[in-house]
Amino acid sequence: MKILKFGGTSVANARNILLAENIIKKESLQNRIIMVVSALHSVTDNLIKAAEYASVKDENYIPVIKNLEQKHLELVKELIPVLAQSSWLSFVKKHFNDLEDIYSGIFVLGEFTEKIRDRITSYGEFLSSNIIAARLQHEGLDCIWMNSADQIKTDSNFTHAKVDFETTENHLKNFAADHKNQIIVAPGFIAMDQHGNATTLGRGGSDYTAAIIAVALSAHELQIWTDVNGMMTADPRLVSNAKPIQEISYHEAMELSHFGAKVLYPPSIQPVMAKNIDLRIKNTFDPEAYGTLISHTLPRSDRKEQQSASGVSNMSHIALLTLEGSGMVGIPGISAKLFQCLSFEKINVILITQGSSEHSITIAVNEKEIFHAENAVNTCFADDIELQRMSPVQIETGLSIIALVGENMKNRSGISAKMFGCLGNNGINIRAIAQGSSERNISIMILEKDTRKAVNILHEEFFESEVKQVHLYLCGTGNVGSKLVQQIYEQNEYLMNNHLINLRIAGISNSRKMLFSDQGITENEFSNWSENSDDASIHGFAEEIISRNLRNSVFVDVTASAAVPDVYENLLKRSINIVACNKIAAASDFEQYKTLKNTARNHRCNFYFETNVGAGLPVIGTINDLVKSGDKITSIQAVLSGTLNFVFNNYDGSRTFSEVVAQAQKEGYTEPDPRLDLTGTDVARKILILAREAGYPLQFDDIENESFLPQECLEGSVENFYVKLTEYEDYFKRLLNNAQKEGRILKYTAEFKDGKAKVGLQHAAPDSDLYHLYGKDNIVIFKTLRYSEQPLVIKGAGAGAEVTASGVFADIIRSI
Repeated sequence: MKILKFGGTSVANARNILLAENIIKKESLQNRIIMVVSALHSVTDNLIKAAEYASVKDENYIPVIKNLEQKHLELVKELIPVLAQSSWLSFVKKHFNDLEDIYSGIFVLGEFTEKIRDRITSYGEFLSSNIIAARLQHEGLDCIWMNSADQIKTDSNFTHAKVDFETTENHLKNFAADHKNQIIVAPGFIAMDQHGNATTLGRGGSDYTAAIIAVALSAHELQIWTDVNGMMTADPRLVSNAKPIQEISYHEAMELSHFGAKVLYPPSIQPVMAKNIDLRIKNTFDPEAYGTLISHTLPRSDRKEQQSASGVSNMSHIALLTLEGSGMVGIPGISAKLFQCLSFEKINVILITQGSSEHSITIAVNEKEIFHAENAVNTCFADDIELQRMSPVQIETGLSIIALVGENMKNRSGISAKMFGCLGNNGINIRAIAQGSSERNISIMILEKDTRKAVNILHEEFFESEVKQVHLYLCGTGNVGSKLVQQIYEQNEYLMNNHLINLRIAGISNSRKMLFSDQGITENEFSNWSENSDDASIHGFAEEIISRNLRNSVFVDVTASAAVPDVYENLLKRSINIVACNKIAAASDFEQYKTLKNTARNHRCNFYFETNVGAGLPVIGTINDLVKSGDKITSIQAVLSGTLNFVFNNYDGSRTFSEVVAQAQKEGYTEPDPRLDLTGTDVARKILILAREAGYPLQFDDIENESFLPQECLEGSVENFYVKLTEYEDYFKRLLNNAQKEGRILKYTAEFKDGKAKVGLQHAAPDSDLYHLYGKDNIVIFKTLRYSEQPLVIKGAGAGAEVTASGVFADIIRSI
């Protein structure tokens, strides 16, 4: 025998009931079947809603009841053959007439008791099961209807009645023996007390009915038919990649369902768990799917043995209550008194945690009950509080519980470290922790606003280790930004296939517009993204990133804006990685520079700015490696401006200096305002950053800058700048000629030595490493304690959108 229970969505309408009918037909070919059904979808809620209206003399209860009646009449017309409809339409009308009489009484008396609540809610399952049984009978199936209320006997604790299992088992066995039909259809949820009053079995009541019948009749299997393909590794509403769990133990299922897995309600399946009856969860709308098998004995595959966790579950709207004080230490009975107090007030304790110091005990309760719990506990311990042996209870609301569950977590080291590590790396603060000695459940309390992020992080870490999802927020869509996006789209498939990384551009902004998409902005969408975007501000962009709270987030600054770095610190405090092509932050006031570095370290995220110096060259990374390994940098000599190197390599007197600079700008080697490059300001920032990364606390004003540009060239607009360059052509030729007379060439260099730095135009001799530097190349020459005789040299392209974008791309990959 098999027991098949169909929930509200599975019998929501005629179409769904026909799907259930097909399942029953197939199963009944090989097994005797008891079909337990819920009320039609939303019927129970509307029956209660109508009663609440009536109890406050609100006549809106009348149309609610009429709509429910019409819903059932339409169901009869759709399921029952025309010639047989009359009696069933009368059946529905008769029972709704009875309901109307009850509601009239509620309206007159203004009273809605739990006893009346059970009576009216029992009509939902009573009506749906009768109509479904009639449908199966008219289809020629060997079917009979069984009134569960006649078989399942309870006490008179209305809305949460306690079952008399001995009497109930006898009734069910007798009915099954007396009625040999292949199919029995029974209403779930409803029962009857010894006085003949209707009672109900509480939340999950239809599951409970099915479990009671399965145990009484020693069924081979209990099947719960719902609208999902079994239990999932996480809530699919939160995790798009949640997967069905094919096999799971009863202990794991109970743990997961306790913390929010909606497919099962733990008390309702307790009877079949105790009797070792297999439970299978199936999807009415995808009956061929395997579903989830819940059993005490499972043939686990090798892969299953290797998987430490079975699922991640969550429960929202939770509050913490903490009782603490020196008067608790070493005093027996404090916990017992606390729990007795809460039990007397019928407050359910969801989670408990206590340190070995015994100085405090923390419990989690439903947020709706927290103030009731607070008053109850303060009253219970009033004498201790007055004598200052204890403090008044502290409460914290707006929390969620996240539970990592798995039978294979037992005796396996590193699970907690892995769990806490991945959450910490994404800025999730844990408020409380609980783990029993069974080791199959690690529960944590976090802020409710972090729930989606935390569940996705854990799911990715424990169930999606094959691919890491990264969310990128790109600020700046100029030359470098556009090249970066192009590289990301071109390289993403390679990263997925070879490095298990999926880069998703979740947000993009320039100075005017911004666009967000949690699922990622596609290549087609990027081509005209600003047309479908919102007005932008850098603070608005940052606030939206924070509010979206996605895991593995990286903020990428490919602007030269002085305003963008203002949001770095706040983003780092939310454990959002930052990759900056923008040099402003790293070259800002030294204390601000240190603050950003420390904030990143304290919040376990990354602040990378490799492309601040040398575009894609590994300059800053090399310094970091030298310093971390115990070396000390004693001097730096460098050409750090690809722009200036390009300019002076191409300025040979055959063209004007102005024309060469214009060419550099056209080819994308300069900033939008070329004066930032030609004044040496950009080079000064770069040597400042290198000195700081080498461990020297320099300020920008400490850099000696020997500018070669006449002052008049620095005034006015960019157009005026080019005019002035032309006017000063003789001056630039003299600079060139002076170098050529010495057999040397012009190079704009940066130097750091003895704790001091300077930048300026120099004459490079043929035997110098700087002499043979062509095009837009950069060179950095390090002398250190270890590289004292033969310096360490880094040389390569130091400007251009393509190489700069590739350097930013490399930083993005490093940051995750």
